[in-house]
Amino acid sequence: MTEIYTLEQIQSAIKGMDFSPAIEEGFVQYSLGNVTVPPVGELVFDQPPGDTHIKYGYIQNADTYVIKIASGFYDNPKLGLSSNSGLMLVFSRQTGFLKTILLDDGFLTDIRTAVAGRICAAYLAPEKITAIGVIGTGIQARMQVEYLNTVTPVQNVYVWGRNEKHALAFQADLCAKGYDVSVMKTPAKVAENCNLIITATPSKQPLLFKKEIKPGTHITAMGSDTSEKQELDPQILKRADILVADSRSQCRSRGEISRALAAGTVTEEKIIELGDIIHRPEKINRTENCISVADLTGVAVQDVQIATAVCRAFENRGKQGE
Repeated sequence: MTEIYTLEQIQSAIKGMDFSPAIEEGFVQYSLGNVTVPPVGELVFDQPPGDTHIKYGYIQNADTYVIKIASGFYDNPKLGLSSNSGLMLVFSRQTGFLKTILLDDGFLTDIRTAVAGRICAAYLAPEKITAIGVIGTGIQARMQVEYLNTVTPVQNVYVWGRNEKHALAFQADLCAKGYDVSVMKTPAKVAENCNLIITATPSKQPLLFKKEIKPGTHITAMGSDTSEKQELDPQILKRADILVADSRSQCRSRGEISRALAAGTVTEEKIIELGDIIHRPEKINRTENCISVADLTGVAVQDVQIATAVCRAFENRGKQGE
């Protein structure tokens, strides 16, 4: 019988869980070639603006495969709704039967994306982080900052958003959690004050430019997850000493790297996969003035790993209740 779990049940079951080890292992297995991930299924909408992604795959020798449907509709807050929604479907690899439906409303996608940002910072951020910069003011922008608490004690945050009201709400929310947040008038002012920058917007044109990035800065760019979106000037990627993709093949057609490849500012030889760095950290050499960029487009193996971990949490709870 198919088990169905609501968002509230999922949140209760995973309270206190750290998904970093599972997500890291997923990236490693992906880069080792042990994961089957077909191209992303995608629907893009104009009025109102939004997109729906279908991501799916499995790890070799695993018992399950996962199909995830996630949507982002960016005018939803005007209606009092979350921008994100979605669900995950977990199937048996032995029979093809649907085992579990996780009605997470996009919550697990948000978590696995924030965890990926934390992983990037752990491996790529400068040793001495002076301040955290955030381009964007949505749910993911908040989560990216909060998930850095295991990487750095720094709580100085500089934020920019297109909507000043949203930026002030971001400021109030994080200040209530102990952060010192300053709202900047431009993305350039964020870059001026920070050496760890997160971009988390659905922008379709560059928000940061080469001349604005200080030596020694790391950028995790995670908003550009379709071929239409872009947050970074391709010249930033050309300037970067370390250029990381969550998926080399996926970044050929979406994300910041796809734009830089199309512009001819970088070649594929420059790109390192995140899983390769996790597996062999010695492959990179971060110096004091090094600029690094991680392009996160969201890989199905992240969904496979988090869905598997959540299902295991429910199974354990069931056994404890026997």
